[in-house]
Amino acid sequence: MAQFYKKCDKYLRFGEPTLAKKTGIYPYFHKITGEQNPIVQMDENQVIMLGSNNYLGMSTNLEVKKAAQKAIEDYGVGSTGSRLLNGTMEIHVELEERLAKFFGTEDCVVFSTGMQANLGSISAVLSEKDEWVISDQQNHASIIDGIKLGKMERSNKKIYAHNDMEDLERCLKEVPKGKGLIVTDGVFSMEGDIVKLDELVDLAEDYDAGIYLDDAHSVGVIGPHGRGTAAHFDLVDKVGITMGTFSKSFATIGGYIAANEAICNWIRHKARSFIFSASPPPANCATVLAVLDIIEKDESLRLNVLDVAHKMRQALSSIGYNVGDSSTAIIPLIVGEDRKTLKFFKGLFNCKPMGIFSNPVVYPATPKGRALMRTSYIATMTEAIVDDAIQIFEDVGKKMKVI
Repeated sequence: MAQFYKKCDKYLRFGEPTLAKKTGIYPYFHKITGEQNPIVQMDENQVIMLGSNNYLGMSTNLEVKKAAQKAIEDYGVGSTGSRLLNGTMEIHVELEERLAKFFGTEDCVVFSTGMQANLGSISAVLSEKDEWVISDQQNHASIIDGIKLGKMERSNKKIYAHNDMEDLERCLKEVPKGKGLIVTDGVFSMEGDIVKLDELVDLAEDYDAGIYLDDAHSVGVIGPHGRGTAAHFDLVDKVGITMGTFSKSFATIGGYIAANEAICNWIRHKARSFIFSASPPPANCATVLAVLDIIEKDESLRLNVLDVAHKMRQALSSIGYNVGDSSTAIIPLIVGEDRKTLKFFKGLFNCKPMGIFSNPVVYPATPKGRALMRTSYIATMTEAIVDDAIQIFEDVGKKMKVI
């Protein structure tokens, strides 16, 4: 048997997923029956959904679903080709123009997934050996992998302590002026804290560095009409490249880069994950356009999800949970040990008559000793659902000695 078969076979028999299944604490791949509502049927359990990125509840919005259905009638279900060749439909161009206007940039490039947007764009921008990248310690995996694909020297990669502007400046002092690109999340996906963008922009200007901002968990939630982190700080004109996804507030799948015309032109012709992937299905584009129609006119859903998260954050903190520095629709419950976190997930999920589904996050997705339960909230959650969730967290947390 070839080596790569052997390692897979060994992992199947003795790997961490198999051991977790045997001990009954494997937390992944639970099947959902029906739509992603605040309460869902998952396997045989009825649970409050606190593990979704459907922040605005748009995945079940009737207007949005009708728009997706119409796009299928008008354009079919897919393009069967890359944007570069036969895969550019008028709805792709319409979406790019609309997103550029929404974010206040000259241009926009739409990718088939958010992962592809980061992999392709970061590696395309960091294309010279003498370029440098300075990355936040808690940046998303897609950023880390995009940096690995860049062409700069390995020694030209700097990592600064999470959201620590003093450490960022320490790194910038070691980078030749005009050669560095600072890469950061806007809202950090595990703990829900916001980048100190005002301070970061000042440092970028002092050291003549570019800024690449991953706004996947920001858009729709923070900033006027959900325009994201740069709009939240009123610094849109100071951020060179903004990346985002359609798999959170936009309720579908895809990604984008919003930047000036020159950067977008470079990415269209240099980003391999854009050039060599089929374009997003028309229904995905129509979904995003429909969501834009709604959030540009009405801020109520954005304000609702922040209100829900604020009430949860206050309640969870008051009953003894460590919720970190969250200020968005993502709230971590920091547990510490990996195994204890997985057991906590099971206790919440199996609670009767109703449980909670959330996301256990363990090393290497978080630093060692900082395993957490990642909870996230939906604008359409009622006050009764919020109260039920708080009670379940209190009961299960005390029973399992998490609090």
